[in-house]
Amino acid sequence: MYRFLVVIEKANNNYSAYSPDLPGCVATGVTREDAEKNMYEAIEMHIHGLIEDNLPIPESKSFAEYVAIAEKYGSEQTA
Repeated sequence: MYRFLVVIEKANNNYSAYSPDLPGCVATGVTREDAEKNMYEAIEMHIHGLIEDNLPIPESKSFAEYVAIAEKYGSEQTA
């Protein structure tokens, strides 16, 4: 089984998705769920193409983490 981080971003009128470990493998969708489904299919097709071409499957090295910043810093201004 292969596992890849997928980043989904809200665009103007849709959502876009990509994987940092699979350059050029991208997808879009009207909804977040559509983008996720389309990205799954894009990754699946990308991996199958690599296998057919006898190319190595990239090792997943990306990870994601949320960073929480206290709200008090958002409203303060520095001089």
